[in-house]
Amino acid sequence: MKETIKLLADIVNNLHDFIQIFVNHSLGLQLTDKDLHFWIMGIIGFVVFLFVLVISKIISKMPYGIVILSFLYTTTFMFVLVFAIEIQQALTNRGNMEFEDAVVGLLGFFGFFFVFVILFVIFIMIKKGLARFFN
Repeated sequence: MKETIKLLADIVNNLHDFIQIFVNHSLGLQLTDKDLHFWIMGIIGFVVFLFVLVISKIISKMPYGIVILSFLYTTTFMFVLVFAIEIQQALTNRGNMEFEDAVVGLLGFFGFFFVFVILFVIFIMIKKGLARFFN
């Protein structure tokens, strides 16, 4: 996993250098590193926000849309948390930074969520069965 993070860091660093050279030399703008971060991260963040907004509006109109949105948000949170913990382990040399640890952690979340879905479906089926019985 350490090698993968180093490779991704190299890609991001090379992209960063390319953007900085392109903006400063090709476009003739004299932007600092902080200026570039402001513009690039602002644009990326706003485009992602618009995408998430559109998808969220569509999902929220679906049956159990809030449950779906909660799952998607929690899954995103869990990915960030799991990889942050693995990176922290590498930085502090406490534990081993392994991709498999991250995968197993995420599988734990998905396993618990799967049990929740099964119980939720059983609950809905019982509720619908009782509604038919009393109507």
